Amino acid sequence: MKYITGTRKFQIEEPSVVTLGKFDGRHRGHQKLLREMAEVKKEKGYQIAVFTFDMSPSILDSESTQQVITTNLERKNNLERIGIDYLVEYPFTMETAHMDPEEFVKEILVGQMNAKTIVVGTDCTFGYLGAGNADSLNQWKDRYGYELIVIQKEKDDHRDISSTYIRELLDAGNMEKANELLGEPYSIHGNVVHGNHLGGPVLGFPTANIVPEPEKHLPTFGVYVSRVYIEGCYYGGITNIGKKPTVEGGSPVGAETYIYGINRDIYGKTIEVQLLHFVRPERKFDGLEQLKVQIEKDRDYGREYLKSRSTELNIQL
Repeated sequence: MKYITGTRKFQIEEPSVVTLGKFDGRHRGHQKLLREMAEVKKEKGYQIAVFTFDMSPSILDSESTQQVITTNLERKNNLERIGIDYLVEYPFTMETAHMDPEEFVKEILVGQMNAKTIVVGTDCTFGYLGAGNADSLNQWKDRYGYELIVIQKEKDDHRDISSTYIRELLDAGNMEKANELLGEPYSIHGNVVHGNHLGGPVLGFPTANIVPEPEKHLPTFGVYVSRVYIEGCYYGGITNIGKKPTVEGGSPVGAETYIYGINRDIYGKTIEVQLLHFVRPERKFDGLEQLKVQIEKDRDYGREYLKSRSTELNIQL
C-alpha cells in the first residue's frame, strides 16, 4: 500500500475508485463499502484509494483530544492488511476545514486522486461545515466525469452500526457485541515497554506492557481475556486495562498482558492485543499478596476460556 501523509502535494496517476471518511474502527459498515470498492477494482482495474484526514475534523472545535477506536497508525495497519492500494492521510488545517465542497471534489478527489468511481455511504459529508454530501456528489458526477455508488448503512437490528455505537459498547465492557459489529476483535497496538518489574520477580507473572496513544478510546478499566499477535503468531493472554491502582495508581493508563506459552524477551517489539471477553472491573487490593491470589484466578479463568476456543482463535497456549 502507498501511504501518503503529511503533505497536500501528491498525485495518483492511475485511475482509482475512491472513498472518504474517518474509518474509525473499520467496522462492518466500512467493510461493506470496501467490498464494493474491491468489486469495482475487479471489474475495471481501478486502484482502491481511501481519503481521510490526519486528525478528526472535530478536533479543531474541541479543547480535548478526540477519542478514536483506531489510531492513525492502527488504521494504516488495518487498511494495508486488507489490500488497499492508496491511503491518503490529508493534513487537516483551518484552510482545509473551510474548503468549498465542490472545490474539494474537483481539486482533490478528481484532480489529485484521479477518481473515476466514488463510493460513499448515505451519511457522507465533506467540505466546509459538512455542506457536501451524497446528493452533491450525484449532482456533480457528470460535470467531473466520475461514477457514483452510494452504499446503504449497515444496521444492527434497527440501529445504524457506527463508531459512536461501538464506543458505547466498549464503555460497557461488552466486547463480544463490539467485536461482532467491528467484524474483528477490538485491538490495541504498541511497543512493549518496561513497567514496574513487579510482574515476574514479585508476583510470579511476567507481563508485557504497552501504553496506548492518548487519543485511543479504551474500554472500561478492568481485566479481559485477550489474543496477542507477536511476530506472525497468535498467543492467548489475560490483559489488565487501567492504572494498576494496587501497585501504582498514578501511572499512565496502559495495557498489561500476561501471555500464555511465551518465555522469550519481547521488550521493544510491536504487538497487537485483541480484547475478547470482559472478566472483572479493575480494583484496588489491600496488598500484593491479595493481588497475586486474584491474578492467579484471572490467569486460570483466561486459560479455560481460551482452551474452549483455541481452534477458532488459532492461538498458542
